[in-house]
Amino acid sequence: MTALAETPQPTERRVRVWFGEHVIADYTAEPVKAIRYQAAMTRRFYSLRVTIEPAVPVVNQDAADS
Repeated sequence: MTALAETPQPTERRVRVWFGEHVIADYTAEPVKAIRYQAAMTRRFYSLRVTIEPAVPVVNQDAADS
């Protein structure tokens, strides 16, 4: 049951706060919460890079078949 709760859904977004090449914060949530978190982290850590991307990587079916 725990594995299901930790598996990101296709609609979820992943927000990361970067210190150089190191991730210092990693957060996954539904899009509205992720955008709110990204905004808060951008204000809090204005000199660091904050990224947001899909939580589940999109797999190109053509590349996967090769």
